[in-house]
Amino acid sequence: MAAGEPGAVEDGDRKGGLRAALGGLTTRGRSFLAAGLAAAVCAYVLGQGDLLRVGLLLAVLPLVCVTVLYRTRYRVTGTRRLSPSRVPAGAEARVHLRMENVSRLPTGLLMLQDRVPYVLGPRPRFVLDRVEAGGRREVSYRVRSDLRGRYPLGPLQLRLSDPFGMCELSRSFSAYDTLVVVPRTVPLPVLRLAGEASGYGDGRQRSLALAGEDDIIPRGYRHGDDLRRVHWRSTARHGELMVRREEQPQRARCTVLLDTRGIGYQGAGPDSAFEWAVSGAASALVHMLERGFAVRLLTDDGNAVPGEGSGGFAGSTQESADSAGLMLDTLAVVGHSDGGGLSRAHDVLRGGNEGLLIAFFGDLDEEQAAVAARMRQRAGAGVAFVLDSSAWAGDEDEAGRAEERLRRLRESGWIAVPVEPGAELPALWQLAGGMRTDSPSGPSGGTTGFTGGWS
Repeated sequence: MAAGEPGAVEDGDRKGGLRAALGGLTTRGRSFLAAGLAAAVCAYVLGQGDLLRVGLLLAVLPLVCVTVLYRTRYRVTGTRRLSPSRVPAGAEARVHLRMENVSRLPTGLLMLQDRVPYVLGPRPRFVLDRVEAGGRREVSYRVRSDLRGRYPLGPLQLRLSDPFGMCELSRSFSAYDTLVVVPRTVPLPVLRLAGEASGYGDGRQRSLALAGEDDIIPRGYRHGDDLRRVHWRSTARHGELMVRREEQPQRARCTVLLDTRGIGYQGAGPDSAFEWAVSGAASALVHMLERGFAVRLLTDDGNAVPGEGSGGFAGSTQESADSAGLMLDTLAVVGHSDGGGLSRAHDVLRGGNEGLLIAFFGDLDEEQAAVAARMRQRAGAGVAFVLDSSAWAGDEDEAGRAEERLRRLRESGWIAVPVEPGAELPALWQLAGGMRTDSPSGPSGGTTGFTGGWS
C-alpha cells in the first residue's frame, strides 16, 4: 500500500487456510470450545441429555464464528499518505490512512494497526466501526524521531472480529512507505570570508561560450530562439538549424567535506560529536545552495554527491532543490567509515581549484593533519570546523595536541575553527568570517590583503 496508491485486502483470502483461522480463536472462543467439550463429556458419562445439548451449543458457537469469518468475501482497500515524507530530526510527520469498503457487503468491526519502527513511537491502533458498502474511513497519527535515518512504515494490518468476539483474523497489505529523517539544519548568517579564489558571492564572474568566429560552440535551434543567432556554417554541416550559444553564467563552486572516520569521533546518540558534524555539513550545503553555489558533498572515503555533472557538482539552479534533497537523503543514512585516513578525499580534490572547501573534521592525528593541510592547496579557499576531541571526550591531556593541529591547519591556509560541546554553528560561522588565513592566532578584525569572498 504505497502513498497515493490503493492496496486491497480481501477477507476471503484462503492463503492461511482453515487451520490458520482456527488459530485466530480468542481467549473467549477457546474458553467456550473447552467448556463445550467438557460439558459434552460429562453429559455422556452422566447420561444427561440436556447437558449434552448445552455442551454442543458452547462448542459449536466458536466454530461457527470461525467459519463465517473465514468465508467473508468483502474487500477493503487502503491508502497511506505521508505529510511530509522527508522531515528533519526532531520534527513530526503525519501519516494519513484512508480505508474504503469496495464490496457490496458492510464490514464488521475492524481493528487497524500500522507497523512502525520502535524509534518512531508506539504502534498506532484504531478501531473502525461497521463500514457500509462503498463507505470510507480516514484516520491519522503522528511519528517523530530524534535519530536520522530511513524508516519503513507498514505493512498495514487489519484485524477482523466476529460480533461475539470468538475469533480474530489478521490481514496485511503488501506494500509500505519510507519516512526519511534528515539531519537538523540551522540558518546561517550571510557574510563574506576572505579567500584566494575569485568568483564567489558578489564577485562571481560570467564567461562567454562564444570566444570568436573559429571558437563557436553551436547548439540545435529551439522554439523562440532569435533567428539572428543562426549559425549558417554549422547548419549546413549538421543538416539542421543551429544557433550560437548565449553566454552562460559560471556558477561558483563549493565542496562540503564530511569526515566520517570512526576513529575520529567518540560517543553516540543525538548529542554526539559525529551527529553535530553531520548536522553542520547539512546546514552548510543548504546555505551554499541558497546562495547560488554549485555544491557537492564529499566524504573521507572519496564518495561525492550528487556525483553528476562536471566534477560531481550540482547542476543548474533549477536542480538545486533536487540536489539538496539528494544530499540530505545521503546524510540521513551516513555512518562511520572503516577507513582511517583522508587520502581518498584528497585525491578527489585534484583539480587544483575546486572553489570553496568547507570541511567538518573529527580528531586529526599528525598524519591526517598533514593530509588536510595539503587539501587546502587544492581549493580556492578553505574553512575547517575541527571537533575538539579532548573537549568532547573530557580528556584534558589532549588539549595541547588539538591546539597544535589547529595551528598547523591555519599555517597551511585553512580558516580553522575549533568546535566544543554545545557550540552553535551560526556563531562559529560568524567567527570564521572574522578570522584571517595568514594568522594562526584566530580571530581578527579585518580581511586585508585578500580578494573575493563567499556569502
